[in-house]
Amino acid sequence: MTEPSVARHLWSLFEPLHAVAYFAPQMTAGFAEAGLTGFWRCYFAGRAAALGPVGPGPVTAAFFGFAPAMVARALPDVWSRISPSAALAARTAGAHAALTSLFAGLPPAPIAEAAGLLTDAARAADLPGRVLAAAHADVPWPRDPVARLWQAATVLREHRGDGHVAALLTAGVDGCESLAWRVALDGGRLREVTQPARGWSDQQWRAADERLRDRGWTADGAATTAGREAHARVEALTDDLAAGPWRSLGGAATRRCAELLAPLADRAWRVVPDDNPIPLRRA
Repeated sequence: MTEPSVARHLWSLFEPLHAVAYFAPQMTAGFAEAGLTGFWRCYFAGRAAALGPVGPGPVTAAFFGFAPAMVARALPDVWSRISPSAALAARTAGAHAALTSLFAGLPPAPIAEAAGLLTDAARAADLPGRVLAAAHADVPWPRDPVARLWQAATVLREHRGDGHVAALLTAGVDGCESLAWRVALDGGRLREVTQPARGWSDQQWRAADERLRDRGWTADGAATTAGREAHARVEALTDDLAAGPWRSLGGAATRRCAELLAPLADRAWRVVPDDNPIPLRRA
């Protein structure tokens, strides 16, 4: 297995653990207890809180795929409803509650071992140029193994995401184009999920698709051979940029980490929908 494929395989295992933050019912309850309601308010507050009480500009840049108007509807208004520190606390508590419930019946020792290895990988992540990963790496690390596991998964997924944005920019792709391109790779099937989840209008989506078509990457809403090849290059660069933590962890420890994460990821899939806009697909 090459390093990029190792990075992609580990991503498929830790991403579901992080993704409970968007889909588990405990997340909604945790934010409601902190005084914040509304899915997208909670999403933007929770994910952006590590950056501090920022406005829409930095979040639009860092999150990349969201329409600026959608971000501006949430920020900075959410900071009048909840502080960044309270949002971080609510998010971590909700994720901890969700994973604890999902892991019911599993022995605690392998979970603690997985948390330790994933934390070692996250702490080895190279952070220059990785704004979201660096912000989440600065958040105090919980002592509880389940909460620590989620924190490590969060740092690593934002580390990968920061690198993916760099790869897309290298390919000359903007936020809406990246989504229209991804949907075209699947024959347009998930546009009805992806487009509204990221806030782009029909006009903006059509314009992005036209730009992709002009590059020869799409035709009639589906990806061309050239488009698939270009996308494969972006994904390969993303994998390469995400490989550092696993090089640092070492081959044996990385294999052990993957072995321990597999049953935990399987449990997380109980609340993560198969058709989701992340995009994350069950192996």
